[in-house]
Amino acid sequence: MAAERLVVIGGNAAGMSAASQARRLKGPDEMSIVAFERGHFTSYSACGVPYWVGGDVEGPDALVARTPEEHRDHAIDLRMRTEVTGIDVAGQRVRALDRESGETYWTGFDKMVIATGARPVRPELPGMDAPGVHGVQTLDDGQALLETLERTTGRRAVVVGAGYIGVEMAEAMLKRGYEVTVLNRGARPMATLDPDMGRLVHEAMDGLGITTVNGASVTRILTGDDGRVSGVATDDATYPADVVVLGIGVEPETGLARAAGLPTGPNGGLLTDLTMRVRGHHNIWAGGDCVEVLDLVAGRTRHIALGTHANKHGQVIGSNVGGGYGTFPGVVGTAVSKVCDLEIGRTGLREKDAAAVGLRYVTATIESTGRAGYYPGARPMTVKMIAEYRTGRLLGVQIVGREGAAKRVDVAAVALTAGMTVEAMTALDLGYAPPFSPVWDPVLVAARKAVAVVRAAGSA
Repeated sequence: MAAERLVVIGGNAAGMSAASQARRLKGPDEMSIVAFERGHFTSYSACGVPYWVGGDVEGPDALVARTPEEHRDHAIDLRMRTEVTGIDVAGQRVRALDRESGETYWTGFDKMVIATGARPVRPELPGMDAPGVHGVQTLDDGQALLETLERTTGRRAVVVGAGYIGVEMAEAMLKRGYEVTVLNRGARPMATLDPDMGRLVHEAMDGLGITTVNGASVTRILTGDDGRVSGVATDDATYPADVVVLGIGVEPETGLARAAGLPTGPNGGLLTDLTMRVRGHHNIWAGGDCVEVLDLVAGRTRHIALGTHANKHGQVIGSNVGGGYGTFPGVVGTAVSKVCDLEIGRTGLREKDAAAVGLRYVTATIESTGRAGYYPGARPMTVKMIAEYRTGRLLGVQIVGREGAAKRVDVAAVALTAGMTVEAMTALDLGYAPPFSPVWDPVLVAARKAVAVVRAAGSA
């Protein structure tokens, strides 16, 4: 009996995790695995690119978990610099383009994994394709940006967007000695936070010497006589720039899948069941940044581009295509970031998320410290908690502060996953010692205040 063939489109976290897990379960005589990657790298940390650009980590090799050669040593036919340009679902084959030779050919499959990732949002504005304008999503993108920085003599950087990528890239450019301006379309940086918490991030960025302009809608990229970027224009002003970094966010890379007739959701990502199988297709799976996942708190699908999810998707997919069984139940929307020494964490719903799904809620915000107040190095921390009206069910937590702030959000992520109330959270047995926490951890202080707000709202 001939071995069945698994085709994997995409050579990063989800795709190669799926391929590797499938190989562990089935040997080459049972399943042949062919993987296509259009870039120069596989199995790398895209989240590490800002820290590579900023000089905190060596790259790109340090960001690669497994090289193409290591994958091939495990009997995975990994074809680099090869882009899949078409999927024939009915014929069970894909069309591939070898970017080096220009050769185009078809490869058949019995099972297929789509892990095409996400692409940086790049508005269709005049000058957006000018030399010196960079998106930052892959190691190839990071390499291209660094090459531009080496050639550029000016020291003015404009970052468009103030989400996770934007603030991380602002820090990276600041560390490289650039004068940094962040143009943010919203009212506050970090739209993944409520505006009151985003204000804290704005104040911290100002204190670091990063100029943040809110309510700034970019209208065009300006270029000089040499065709290179020279500035960024908004409705109200012009900002000189020697390099422009796009930190607007990402969107699912699903053009290939949509062209093949595969189902996508309201956020543009592929829709799958709990086993990560594409809905309506028994032999096609998808994972990573190209899919939508269930938000366990809101009860609807969301697109969240994170390597943690992608690796979990890959493990689930690999188990299922390899003859085992696995599921991915969903997420609660946990994310952490930093800008210099300011740490930012969030999980669950923002106020507007809760309102959008029809939930009534109350909020509680407290200020505390990450250590006992008398212990050297105690730094301020703000915790905001959102709870359901009357029931007190935890809906979301946001934390902004210095050392030890961001990862405290993990406590809330566990509580959200467990469906805990804020009252139940007050009894959590968290670790305590003066170097790590006050007697009442900031998360528990916020929970206690939230309990009081819930009770007051219920008796009103």
